[in-house]
Amino acid sequence: MIRRFAIFPLFVLTFLCFLSCGEEREHTAAAIYDRDSVPMMTTYGVNTLISDSGVIKYRIVTERWEINDKKHPSRWIFDKGVLLTQFDQTMHIQSFIQGDTAYYYDQDRRWELHGRVRIHTKQGMDFRSEELYWDEMNHEIWSHRYSHLKTPERELEGNYFRSDEKMTKYIVTNTRGSFEKADMGFDKPNPRDSMRQAQKADSTRAKATEQKDNKSTKPLTPEKSTNAIAEKAKRTTPVKTKQQIIKKK
Repeated sequence: MIRRFAIFPLFVLTFLCFLSCGEEREHTAAAIYDRDSVPMMTTYGVNTLISDSGVIKYRIVTERWEINDKKHPSRWIFDKGVLLTQFDQTMHIQSFIQGDTAYYYDQDRRWELHGRVRIHTKQGMDFRSEELYWDEMNHEIWSHRYSHLKTPERELEGNYFRSDEKMTKYIVTNTRGSFEKADMGFDKPNPRDSMRQAQKADSTRAKATEQKDNKSTKPLTPEKSTNAIAEKAKRTTPVKTKQQIIKKK
């Protein structure tokens, strides 16, 4: 009797094991319907060089880099911040560009930076704003937000900024700032002032000439007129010699 009770639990365990081995379970995750929400590649701790037609354009340093080719348009996403080092054709550093969040649209070749955006160039220019757009195809940089621009010669603030990608030719609208006197042209002669001075000098010379002519053509008084006639008669009357006077007598 004891043996039967000992064999029964053993039989139940064997039966349960047989059932568990017979049932197959698939461990699947939920379906992803938005394919564009999944990046094709995610890379951490990036420090790489980007080239164009065999020429190195800039260096990318970021904590997280996602590439999503299913979004329209396709883009690179830097949601942990990015630091760009821009080079010229001789691999000399042109500028540093930094932002808290950045997107690069590879098909349009256009950068979009948000957050604390800063640019520092080799000429000593320092630019700060909350957004920045960089069009590599047209070589332009612009911002529609408040921007602060500082160079060794001037300091500007405005709500609209546009420049070439080298930050050498730029405009700032709705501005306020300070300039050096030389930049405003106060120490240089004004062409209009020079023209006015020349006209004034010509007018003075003309008046002097007119006064001189008036003096030369001024009518003579009776005394001066008599003296002038006498002087003229002396010059025109022939002088008789002593021999001509004796002969006449």
